[in-house]
Amino acid sequence: MSRDLCFTPAAELARLYRARKVSPLEVMQAVLERLDQVNPVVNAFVTVDREGALRQARRATSALARRSAAVGPLHGIPVGIKDVTLTKGMRTTFGSKLFENYVPNEDAAVVERLRSAGAIVLGKTNTPEFAFGPNTVNEVFGATRNPWNLALSAGGSSGGSAAALATGMCAIAQGTDLGGSLRGPAALCGVVGFRTTPGLIPRYPEVLAWDSYSVEGPMARTVGDTALLLSVMAGPADDRAPMNYAVDTRAFRAAVARPSVKGSRIAWTPDMGGLVSVDPEIASAVGESAAALGKLGARVERASPDMSDVPEVVSLTRGFLMVARHAEKLERFGGQLQAGLVENTKQGLGMSARDVARGELLRTQLWQRVRAFLETRDVWLMPTAAVPAFPIELPHAMEIGGKPAGKTLQRSYLTYAFSVLGLPAISVPCGFTREGLPIGLQIVGRPRQEATVLRAAAAFEAARPWAQCIPPVVTRSR
Repeated sequence: MSRDLCFTPAAELARLYRARKVSPLEVMQAVLERLDQVNPVVNAFVTVDREGALRQARRATSALARRSAAVGPLHGIPVGIKDVTLTKGMRTTFGSKLFENYVPNEDAAVVERLRSAGAIVLGKTNTPEFAFGPNTVNEVFGATRNPWNLALSAGGSSGGSAAALATGMCAIAQGTDLGGSLRGPAALCGVVGFRTTPGLIPRYPEVLAWDSYSVEGPMARTVGDTALLLSVMAGPADDRAPMNYAVDTRAFRAAVARPSVKGSRIAWTPDMGGLVSVDPEIASAVGESAAALGKLGARVERASPDMSDVPEVVSLTRGFLMVARHAEKLERFGGQLQAGLVENTKQGLGMSARDVARGELLRTQLWQRVRAFLETRDVWLMPTAAVPAFPIELPHAMEIGGKPAGKTLQRSYLTYAFSVLGLPAISVPCGFTREGLPIGLQIVGRPRQEATVLRAAAAFEAARPWAQCIPPVVTRSR
């Protein structure tokens, strides 16, 4: 029974709570039991507020007993928060020795919203230092392992959240995404990660208040739970986050309640028009996924606009973000920072004003091509990750389809392209490799069309049910 509770969708838990068939305390006890069994080998949670979570679960259970008490949409639901997101009174290390003992005195805006909706913050999930890198490992807590194969990476930088969800250690989780930090780990761990339009979810506090690249986002085991979590993360505008805009969140849950792609116009590409090398098994799975949506009544075509500028746009726009966030740390603590972060920040410092300007000019030209392409398509499908999970001792995947990947960000262009374009993109599980590793399907939509993306993702999930699969590390730990 405890395992069933750990893998029960959050939306179903909310229904069971209201029907008095299970209590938040029972669920929290089951989740903590699962955490004790699995986390020592997976290392997804790095800080756990056990007593606080149990205390809140008891309060949530008591509130349900008082039928007159108002409860929020996430009442009593355990949530994991990425360890770069501030949690009042709970250690937030950013995966860095520089903040190993830092305890914030305020919540991030997104955490405020989760708490207000009744969610119980169980603890913090692992991240590479300052959320930099596709492998979740740092000098404070070590590496997060992939629950489908402990010798492999869970991805980065929201690897802790993805692994925690996959193993039933929380029902929903929060992550962040610059170049693919929500979507990549979701694909590698077999869960759902949704990068939404910049500004939909408030980011506060934030060094760059007008950053149009980085976003907060929901992660879950099902598309329905992702929509539920997004309906809490988004909502009224928060003036502390100047890019944040108000939205009627009812559309998100309505989209997954009536999933359909009948009559939808869907494009798909295995490699972004030849830009990216992709593992053949992954490319095949995406083609099969597109065909599955075609059988549901969608008009499907293989197509891609010219994406050849993506590598240069990524290179030129990434630099100033790294400088803004880390140049001061580099000057003071350079020897204590991870090598990749130092290297990227130095590259940014070496850029000229003309380089930065060229990046934004090329970004605009790329946008106009993709905008025109999407005018006649509702969603666009492609792989989330070019490769399945890679060995945990490596900083990133070294091979794609048996060929060297090099040190470039080529392996990340599939996700990073939509970060620079500001488009909503969700990763949903779509199958396994022959070695039993999860494969992620990325569904991309037009700006602010999260409901359309969710509707397509929910239709695919219903046609190709996958969420019931449980990683081997969980079954072995029973």
